[in-house]
Amino acid sequence: MKPLDPRLLRYARTTRIFLLSSVALGTATAALIIAQATLLADMLTRAFLGGATLTGLRTPMLLLLGVVLGRAFVAWLQEVAAHRSSAAVKSQLRGRLLAHAMALGPRWLSGERSGELATLATRGIDALDDYFSRYLPQLVLAVIVPAAVGLRILLGDWPSAVTIAATLPLIPVFAILVGLTAQRKMDRQWRTLSVLAAHFLDVVAGLPTLKVFGRARAQADRIREVTDRHRRATMATLRIAFLSALVLELLSTLSVALVAVSIGLRLVDGGLGLETALLVLVLAPEAYLPLRQVGAQYHASVEGLTAASRIFEVLETPLPATGSRSDVPDLSRATLRLEGVTVTYPRGPAIEDFSLTVHPGETVALVGPSGAGKSTVLSVLLGFVRPDSGRVLVDWDDLGSFSPDAWRERIAWVPQRPYLFAGTVAENIRLGRPDASDASVRAAAEAANALEFVSALPGGFETVLGDRGSGLSAGQRQRIALARAFLRDAPLLLLDEPTSNLDGESEAAVIDAVERLKTGRTVLLVAHRPALAALADRVVAVEPAAVAA
Repeated sequence: MKPLDPRLLRYARTTRIFLLSSVALGTATAALIIAQATLLADMLTRAFLGGATLTGLRTPMLLLLGVVLGRAFVAWLQEVAAHRSSAAVKSQLRGRLLAHAMALGPRWLSGERSGELATLATRGIDALDDYFSRYLPQLVLAVIVPAAVGLRILLGDWPSAVTIAATLPLIPVFAILVGLTAQRKMDRQWRTLSVLAAHFLDVVAGLPTLKVFGRARAQADRIREVTDRHRRATMATLRIAFLSALVLELLSTLSVALVAVSIGLRLVDGGLGLETALLVLVLAPEAYLPLRQVGAQYHASVEGLTAASRIFEVLETPLPATGSRSDVPDLSRATLRLEGVTVTYPRGPAIEDFSLTVHPGETVALVGPSGAGKSTVLSVLLGFVRPDSGRVLVDWDDLGSFSPDAWRERIAWVPQRPYLFAGTVAENIRLGRPDASDASVRAAAEAANALEFVSALPGGFETVLGDRGSGLSAGQRQRIALARAFLRDAPLLLLDEPTSNLDGESEAAVIDAVERLKTGRTVLLVAHRPALAALADRVVAVEPAAVAA
């Protein structure tokens, strides 16, 4: 893995500012390190050889105090810049990830595991904290400080500089070797964590079904097995990290010892002055320290880098081609035409060479067996799926030429299983029109035959629903979705089996609401039940692709 992934610079512009500030602060740190070593060597030499008193050393001691405070201040600035940049970069990446996933659409999302994506957008991006606050600043210091310190030692004692130049590369070489092993371990750990997150989410969502069929205990055992695998992978990664620290510390200690032995021998022989010897001895560990810290901090940041690689894979997934036109025709007067539309999924064709014309103000029902592609037709009209062949025309304009947002503003959609968010009933209805007044929300609920049961809830329209509308029946959730459509008041209405899995009373209430909702609109509905199909002006049979072929 690259020390600095260039994609971070492309997808998170804050990284560039942070790198520039890190270079400036790293340069200041190197200058302060050299100043501190110079003052210490001068003071000790004057004290032991020149017999200087505390009064005579007052000025260099004050300067030394200033240098120490300066290093502390620069370190504080580095921490502040790192944490602020980390927060900004995480926000940018998380926003880009969510926006790109939304732009890729339901067709792409259907092939991904929601648990893995949720882990990626939360734990994965949060793991970049260590990368920015620890690893990246240390990486900058590892470039600037050894170069500056090595140059200063070269000016004072070239044999020591040669020794340092010969031994210094050993640290990054061994760090890379250990780091490659750590990367393989971390990749395995991240894959295990992704599997665990996705599997756990699936188990929680399907827990009632698992309990009924007596499979809950087996799934608990499976989660325990994956968790134990993740624990072993984590411990293996930690062992590599500790081994890396041992190897780097040993190398730097032996390298400094070589410099110290050389200085000691030449100092005894009189070939080297005390001040220069002290300066080199103080600076030599500083040349190795940043490289040692880079190796140690790499393991703290590798999880974030592993997750970032997966994030960049998502961000680099090509977006489906979309139009940019906003001049969508008036759909209350427009004719919709599907001409020879074919949509193929990985499992095979969903619809093949399908043609349909829907006239303004007409209600058309699509009927046919499950899996025939009726919902796919709606997905094509919603812009969720691009036809592999054929075209969709809106008054002879290709649907693909319009901006998806501009097109969907003129559509109301009621899916087979409407999604209700954790929030109040009013907030869920307002999804169709966020700026709607309370009176409009109430009128929409009344038109959808939802007012009676909403009023009976403990808080009425302010009742907070659980995730996915838990606490409401299927018929009640469907009427909330119909209230959204009433509130949106769009000229084109798409309904995907709104009476599916409903009892007789709920079905009658939904059909009554749909009959009111379709008035004055162009409607395309998917129907399995005769009572719903009876609302249509025309019924179109959709055959499975294999049969149609």
